[in-house]
Amino acid sequence: MTEENIHSLSLTAPEIHFHPGPQFTSSRRLWQGIPGIEQTSEGILYATWYSGGTTEGIENHVLLVRSDDDGRTWSEPLLVIDPAGPVRAFDPVLWVDPSRRLWLFWAQSQGLWNGRGGVWCIRCEDPNAKRPAWTSPRRIANGVMMNKPLVRSNGEWLLPIAVWGTKPPRLPELAHEAVSSVFVSTDSGETFTRRGGVDAPHRCFDEHMLVERNDGTIWMLVRTVYGIGQSTSPDGGATWTTPRPTDIAGPNSRFFITRLSSGRLLMVNHFGFTGRSHLTASLSEDDGHTWLSHLLLDPRPEVSYPDATITPDGRIRIIYDRERYKAREILLARITEEDILAGKIKSAESCLQQMVNKIEDQRL
Repeated sequence: MTEENIHSLSLTAPEIHFHPGPQFTSSRRLWQGIPGIEQTSEGILYATWYSGGTTEGIENHVLLVRSDDDGRTWSEPLLVIDPAGPVRAFDPVLWVDPSRRLWLFWAQSQGLWNGRGGVWCIRCEDPNAKRPAWTSPRRIANGVMMNKPLVRSNGEWLLPIAVWGTKPPRLPELAHEAVSSVFVSTDSGETFTRRGGVDAPHRCFDEHMLVERNDGTIWMLVRTVYGIGQSTSPDGGATWTTPRPTDIAGPNSRFFITRLSSGRLLMVNHFGFTGRSHLTASLSEDDGHTWLSHLLLDPRPEVSYPDATITPDGRIRIIYDRERYKAREILLARITEEDILAGKIKSAESCLQQMVNKIEDQRL
């Protein structure tokens, strides 16, 4: 297959299956993982992850499910994004924007990675509706976006998008994008433009996240083989300090960070870990310089890839996966800031390790 075909296939808008067939139900999946979560203004939870085939590859599809009871029960897929041919949909992200619209982002590539990828999105104007309507698929950038956008205090949206520079093939014409980039929208998502980026040493799949610090600078954290790297931008993402390691350990895996309404920073990461174990929620009182409050969410091996949403009243909902190829579980933690400060569950409404979805062993 020619290089032109390799890219043209992944640049084609996929069909969105709004009435997914039985082939997409839980009972038909062989593996699953890499979840995301969001909550609407009326308390409806949406979750996404990807599956398809036997592993990460050309058969991957993205799915979306919904819960109307704060995550206690969940629907089967409401929609499925399954590109035609040898193109996979992967690394989905859910995000509610300042206008309360729900966005679903995902990446597409022919094969595991074709050097270009592509970030796509659809948007729902009223995610509280019984039958939400979605826009047509739209491609907004080369690369992959694994984590939620940041809304700056000036209203700009910053999207953490990366063209993988550490995994071949690497395309010469995209060398300037083969970093942990920041794309910006100044018009509420009508247009997106690349502003700048960071080439952190020893980064691995980037999976970077952005935080606006109290002094107005943008703090970027990047997944690396040794843990988490960092850089700071004084001008909204155009220029960046020389990247260097943080003091935050990590097992070379995805993490999550955001600012709470209290002003504290929340991080979900592995703490005191062996491999991808001991998934923990932590708080910082000093803009991420130290992390002194910790709540262990799940001590077991192979718990990973957290994403979180903060409810309008400040409650925290964290989704993650466990044993993508064995237990094949998507799990939810429902906690509060007070739980993390206490280092244990205090609220009667809080709970850990609540099941979102589990693939039963089909050999039984």
